[in-house]
Amino acid sequence: MSNLILYELPGCPYCAKVKNKLSELGLEYEPREVPRAHSERTEVEEISGQTGVPVLVDEEHDVDGMAESDDIVAYLEKTYGSAS
Repeated sequence: MSNLILYELPGCPYCAKVKNKLSELGLEYEPREVPRAHSERTEVEEISGQTGVPVLVDEEHDVDGMAESDDIVAYLEKTYGSAS
């Protein structure tokens, strides 16, 4: 079971950027698809304070609702990227 959870929406280019980085780093994650309507995204709003996606949760490192794809990619690279 992965400690990474990604709240995402199919076809979202920002989500794709994060998923590409997860794949590049060989990280497993649990995808959680959010509803198309922002008003129905209560779960993602509860954890991140906003309704946009992607949102990353990394239980192992006490990250419980990181938003913004560039921030997530930078975090993944820093936390899980290899030193090579």
